[in-house]
Amino acid sequence: MSYPYQIKSFEAYQEAYQKSIQDPESFWSAIAEHFTWKKKWDKVLEWNFTEPKVEWFKGGKLNITENCLDRHLATKGNHPAIIWEPNAADDNHRILTYKKLHEKVCQFAHVLKNNGVKKGDRVCIYMGMIPELAIAVLACARIGAIHYVVFGGFSA
Repeated sequence: MSYPYQIKSFEAYQEAYQKSIQDPESFWSAIAEHFTWKKKWDKVLEWNFTEPKVEWFKGGKLNITENCLDRHLATKGNHPAIIWEPNAADDNHRILTYKKLHEKVCQFAHVLKNNGVKKGDRVCIYMGMIPELAIAVLACARIGAIHYVVFGGFSA
């Protein structure tokens, strides 16, 4: 069985689940090999349930936005990353390609940094369900800021 793999049946799901339970380190290591890492981990799993203390991919470093966006630019740069449909029928839909989304995320990450936001800072986001919400969340993650989204869907 190769990882990551598509689970196409309940039997395949059960097989993957059993592997994840019986040997979680090799299971998740195989999955993690397909991510882009700045520094590969020293140890996949270190756990002690009596403390409790569980650490995954100890010593590893990655930027999740590079895995969500950057690694797709060469092959899917002009493909849709976000297709947004508005609630009002007379409003226009919007399509953001991976390239455009990456550009906007980097741009907003710079806005945050220029306003003093840095790794470890907390950012509260109060926005409607629009593409800029995803851009703001990804920009926070890109610079290492902790974000919290306050659902604004009922505000109007």
